[in-house]
Amino acid sequence: MPISLSPQMMRQIIMDHYDNPLFKHEPKDDSYQSLHQHSDNCIDDIMVYVKVENDIVVDTCWTGVACTISTASTDIMCGLMNGKKAQEARYIYDQYIKMIHEEPYDDSVLDEAVVFMNTSKQAARIRCATIGWDALKDILDEGHNHEPR
Repeated sequence: MPISLSPQMMRQIIMDHYDNPLFKHEPKDDSYQSLHQHSDNCIDDIMVYVKVENDIVVDTCWTGVACTISTASTDIMCGLMNGKKAQEARYIYDQYIKMIHEEPYDDSVLDEAVVFMNTSKQAARIRCATIGWDALKDILDEGHNHEPR
């Protein structure tokens, strides 16, 4: 995705994922690892589910209540990570976090996630933009037991 997106295009992508999140649903079965995340400064209270088989992120989804930024960023993350090798997913995560913190990053792997490139200008939104991403990283790095749904 070109980095020359207009602010209007970026807002539209965010709003599309907020209004119609593609990956906001219960997992298909009980083989998913899950992690609960919440924010003290926002309404965000989500559960992220990740299914990994043979070191490949087979499926990701999420449930819960979240603000516009959290909903869109988590939904975009799910679509971006599905089908990736765990190592690729970690690399994408690292590039996203670098982008959020205004460090040099590889935009070629972020696709629609580049719409959050200006998040650091609103420091209160950094947690919103990273809440789902951090859950995925923790699951990939540490694994988690299934939590009640």
